[in-house]
Amino acid sequence: MTSSSPSQGLVLGGGIAGLLAARVLADHLDMVRIVDRDRLPNGPVPRSGTPQARHSHALMSSGVCALESILPGTTQALIEAGAHRIAMPEDTVILSPQGWLRRIPGDRFFLACTRDLLEFVIRQQVLQTPGISVTEACEVVGLLGDAHTVTGASVRDRTSGAVRQICADFVIDATGRESRAPLWLNELGLGRVSETVLDPGLGYATRLFRAPDQARHNFPTVMLQPGSETSRPGRGGIVLPVEEGHWIVTLTGTRGGVPPVDEDGFMEFARTLQHPVIYELMAAADPIGPVRGFRCLGNRRRDYHRMASWPVGFAVIGDAVTMLNPVYGHGMSVAIVGVTALRDGLARHGLDPGAGKKVQKAVAHAANLAWLLATVQDARRPLTTGHPMRFARVVNWFIDRLNAAATERPAAARAVADLFTLSQSLPAILSPAILAAVLAGRRKKAPTAHPPFTHKEIASLGCEQVPSSSRQNIKISVGKGEA
Repeated sequence: MTSSSPSQGLVLGGGIAGLLAARVLADHLDMVRIVDRDRLPNGPVPRSGTPQARHSHALMSSGVCALESILPGTTQALIEAGAHRIAMPEDTVILSPQGWLRRIPGDRFFLACTRDLLEFVIRQQVLQTPGISVTEACEVVGLLGDAHTVTGASVRDRTSGAVRQICADFVIDATGRESRAPLWLNELGLGRVSETVLDPGLGYATRLFRAPDQARHNFPTVMLQPGSETSRPGRGGIVLPVEEGHWIVTLTGTRGGVPPVDEDGFMEFARTLQHPVIYELMAAADPIGPVRGFRCLGNRRRDYHRMASWPVGFAVIGDAVTMLNPVYGHGMSVAIVGVTALRDGLARHGLDPGAGKKVQKAVAHAANLAWLLATVQDARRPLTTGHPMRFARVVNWFIDRLNAAATERPAAARAVADLFTLSQSLPAILSPAILAAVLAGRRKKAPTAHPPFTHKEIASLGCEQVPSSSRQNIKISVGKGEA
């Protein structure tokens, strides 16, 4: 490559992190090529490279803000396409092990839509950028270069089997949970990459439903968190409003309590959760398609930022660095915030030698809070494998006391929303009011037994009793809703 040649960027992986990384690289290089193993669809439809896409996804307000800073206007485009903006905790009905979260107005939120829609809208926005192109149906074979500098990648055409080399000034691995970067780096002579794994053996099952007509808009997200019994598998579920008047219902369970994928077993699993409200909502809706299952590989963090040396012109982002238990809904947000760390690092250091190492440290830092929250809570489950953080018990004690206070105290409920949406770190939320609430715990009165729906929300389901020739009559009780 001569000095007169246009500068080239190469992004391995065309998912959300890869698309946004390409947009960031386009500010520094003349041309950016995205390589993906799939043929990317021209619409919000599934692709084989994202088998988890059919399940529940949410983009936290921290991730939304990061997305807007990279692609202004994307949030509005998503909402116009049918995504729901869910205020937190006002538009959520959440049962923690300590009781129902108080529903009050707040500044935090998340976007709810299918993963297919989110990726499609982002792809449309990114590919409008001059200089960005996509090479489809190609899988990465390995990196070009040596232990000092990465100069591109070898890719194989999945149709013909032909292998070719693509040279680049900067290469980003965004190939997700199946990333082979540890092998590639070892082949270049950089040694083994250490990693931390904590695996609760999560499995989940999902079914799509058509919501009752009046509940297709402004119906809250319903979430049942696992119970507090550490001797049992953690079982929970979520009803998430998405585009086209649909609900995505995902049921989750850790090792020894994974939800079944047959229709009857799926319904029965929901009925036996901490509260039967998800079962009742499914009974009030019309199912669309089969129940689909998926098994998660647990929490995994590859410690690229701790390697003794790092090659010039290379970075790893997204799930290829940190993979999180999806039950907490943080994966996409962490990946996008990680891309902003990439952007800021390149803006500060350019493509100079050493930029990649600094970027890896920033990407790792962007995942710290989500990693902490996922691993300390997953460490509670009896069949979890791996080693939790040393302070897991202290953090879990704090979270439990905060959840208990959030059933009654507005300040505590907002603090829970801060953590849930990754908007504030643990130290940042420790105001005197929060500390007092945590130390005081819950007042002596018993928490409400019913979900805090409003009468308007119940009415939107069409009726309080749902007659069915194949199911029992269902009655959804109304708690003290404040939304």
